[in-house]
Amino acid sequence: MRILQLHSNFIEYKPVEKEIEAAEECEKKVYRLEDLVVLFTSVEGGDDESVASRAIEEVKEYLDTVKANKVLIYPYAHLSSNLAKPREALKVLKEMERRAKELGIETYRAPFGWCKQFTISIKGHPLAEQSKTVLPTREAVKERPTTEVISKALEAEEKIESHWFILKPDGTMIPVEEFDFSGHENLEKFTRYEISKVRAARQVPPHVTLMRRLEIADYEPGSDPGNMRWYPKGALIKSLIEDYVTEKVIEYGGMEVETPVMYDLQHPSLADYFNRFPARQYIVKSEDKEYFLRFSACFGQFLMMHDAQISYRQMPIRVYELTRYSFRREKSGELSGLRRLRAFTMPDCHALCADLEQAKEEFMRRFKLCMETLEAFGLGREDYELAVRFTSSFYKDNEKFVVSLVKEFGRPALIEMWDKQFFYFALKWEFNFVDNLDKASALSTDQIDTENGQRYGITYVDEKGERRHPLILHCSPSGAIERVVYAILEKAYKDQLGGKAPMFPVWLSPTQVRVIPVSEQFVSEAEKIADELGTKEHGIRVDVDDRPLTLQRKIRDAEMEWIPYIVVVGRREVESGLLAVRDRQAERVGEPAEIKKMSLKELVEKIKVQTRGKPFKPLTLPRALSQRPRFFG
Repeated sequence: MRILQLHSNFIEYKPVEKEIEAAEECEKKVYRLEDLVVLFTSVEGGDDESVASRAIEEVKEYLDTVKANKVLIYPYAHLSSNLAKPREALKVLKEMERRAKELGIETYRAPFGWCKQFTISIKGHPLAEQSKTVLPTREAVKERPTTEVISKALEAEEKIESHWFILKPDGTMIPVEEFDFSGHENLEKFTRYEISKVRAARQVPPHVTLMRRLEIADYEPGSDPGNMRWYPKGALIKSLIEDYVTEKVIEYGGMEVETPVMYDLQHPSLADYFNRFPARQYIVKSEDKEYFLRFSACFGQFLMMHDAQISYRQMPIRVYELTRYSFRREKSGELSGLRRLRAFTMPDCHALCADLEQAKEEFMRRFKLCMETLEAFGLGREDYELAVRFTSSFYKDNEKFVVSLVKEFGRPALIEMWDKQFFYFALKWEFNFVDNLDKASALSTDQIDTENGQRYGITYVDEKGERRHPLILHCSPSGAIERVVYAILEKAYKDQLGGKAPMFPVWLSPTQVRVIPVSEQFVSEAEKIADELGTKEHGIRVDVDDRPLTLQRKIRDAEMEWIPYIVVVGRREVESGLLAVRDRQAERVGEPAEIKKMSLKELVEKIKVQTRGKPFKPLTLPRALSQRPRFFG
């Protein structure tokens, strides 16, 4: 089931003509409802009454959030290409209506099977427009067991007994229940989320609305849930992030490689490691064999290093791949926009170390690398929380090192301690972003792997000429690229709530400068300015709003797109040679924008300072806004 959920001032609709034979009887009159949530609903093949019930229960949570209690269930076939048969669809819609009334919601339902005219006015708050997908349970769709495989580690994860602490930078370890979270409210939210282990999101997070309105990304109805489509602006942002992370890893010493996306499920080393990683996997059949889609670059890189000749003098050996894509078959209820996906892009850097002392030295270097990487995306240390996870025996032998990580971070960290080693690593840390729904998602991470050197038969020759197995570090400097975009959008939403104009970092903004002529008479002047700004020498993404709209409308549209610099061109600008520039970074929500006069050279220099050291790519959309299609809405 797919639902477009709109918190509305009013909706008026009128049944015009029957579209199907099984259409319900109704009067051809105008129906009007005010101050309600409209549920444009497509019932899909396989949906049943349990789907209807779960959908309404989620709607009830949303109603409580926006302080509303009236809904209109509006049959809307245009959200899906996999529609249920009319009789089944109507049955599900009626069950939605029944369940809503049962929950005390004032409920209306538009007639099924009709072509209808409608007019709707949507409220202006950030949560007013949301979409959701509600899927049948496994039993309902009768999924075959061969479509996924659950690793033994994932089964064990649910039974793990964890001991939770807060570790302060001075080395003090305090049980979670005794720690005073005053001044550390975000850490408290993260701690509650981690200990609860509830990953499903009952509401649509703000970044989902933003990713669609800004034409960044959207759900792909023609694919498996958790696989996204990226529009031109989003593809550019994603590509720039990928390039930046790759440049940072190569600068650090990573050797970039490329490996396959699927592997033999029966390969001894692969199958053994597969069962040590807590994830559900896709299974692909080819001839008489079963293959699993990779969840990281480990498999290919480890097989590659098994065949390599390595000396202790060359270590640490650093191998890197940006995986497009990695796959994890997350539970459908846990899929949530860009926060939790089934297909994602993961920068994956492994380091082969000769011993634990070398591993710890490398570990700290990568810890700092990860903080530098997130900083480039506008995510400072105040924007995420540190979690460190280890076995009690590792901590006993390496307490000073664990404390040094927290001291480097500069704030208390959440600690998860295990009595024994459940996974392939003895130590792991992550930087976790906590979003506007108090859900947490890991970004950067690193691990000390004590098993896979031996499991894969990876060896190096030590100073005595003997073969030894290395320790392996597993690091993603940014985490999944999609999650970086999620974190940027969620932080921008928080900024907006705090009165700051939301935006991307200038180097990631699809359009960095928009030139707006005050009238058609100045379009050619605007294009000249864009030509000068957009030279290869300057490396600035610039476009021109040449549409026949009012100046106020053009400026409003540019602000809605989070354009960092808006340049208005009229007679005064042409005669003076100075540009009238709106700098979004200085704006406050609800306050008049400050107009700065500056030369074109000054504007170029300002942007160069803000983008120095970052990759550049041109915008692939037409420069003239009149030539652009609309991808959403």
